[in-house]
Amino acid sequence: MRSLKRDRYDPAPSMWRYRLERLMLTPLFRVTLRVGLPVAAIAGAASLWVSVPENRQAFTLMVADLRAQIESRPELQVKLMAIDGATDAVAEEIRATLAIDFPMSSLEMDMARLHAMVEAMDPVQKAELRIRQGGVLQVDIVERVPAILWRSDDGLELLDGGGARVGPAGPRHVYPELPVIAGDGARANIAEALDLYATIGPLKARLRGFERIGDRRWDVVLDRGQRILLPEQGAQRALERAIAMDQAERVLAQDVVAIDLRLGRRPTLRLTPPAALALWQVKQEQTEKGAQE
Repeated sequence: MRSLKRDRYDPAPSMWRYRLERLMLTPLFRVTLRVGLPVAAIAGAASLWVSVPENRQAFTLMVADLRAQIESRPELQVKLMAIDGATDAVAEEIRATLAIDFPMSSLEMDMARLHAMVEAMDPVQKAELRIRQGGVLQVDIVERVPAILWRSDDGLELLDGGGARVGPAGPRHVYPELPVIAGDGARANIAEALDLYATIGPLKARLRGFERIGDRRWDVVLDRGQRILLPEQGAQRALERAIAMDQAERVLAQDVVAIDLRLGRRPTLRLTPPAALALWQVKQEQTEKGAQE
């Protein structure tokens, strides 16, 4: 009898209660019980509600109506565009490129896309876009500065000092202060061409341009069909030498087709055919006279 009574009031938990208490001591089980089950219940209820087509349509309309109410608020409306730092022609090109139908909500504007569109334009070196107070889309522009004319297969084009395209050029006489470059590799060597242009000095009035020969060296093209053939290395110093020769001897005022400076130690003058023939005749006469004597 004593044994039965002791078993009946045994304080030890049952096997299932013991396992439950052990599970409650597990952090993952507690988190699942306290958080996972409620979340699963809510997600299940939401899924059931969304599975009804009428409910989905009502929710979509509610979201669209709420968005429209927010976007149509006066303080979010952009009414006009202001462009600073650009010429009139570039400003008009920017307006045509963006083609924004004002008024427009600022929430509908993809500023990153608009910024990329403006900076992709040839005349634009840098652009900043922002929406300022009063509903104004402010566009600040830094334009590329034309530094040279490049004669390509498509005609004359304006380039900046780094070789970036500024845009098509009009007639040559519209840009009298800009030098012209042409030839294979000319665009990739603009810095050297600009250095030569800065050195041309007294021959500037006669300059027609710089031609890149074989993507190796430059020819200075002058009027009257004359050229100065520069070497691959030390082109600027060779040009200074040619200018000094012309100032001292007025070489380019003679019947000279080209001054060849490709061999630094032996500059060569190419004469026009009539001048070359006349020089040959003089040498022949001198030779015959020497033979007679």
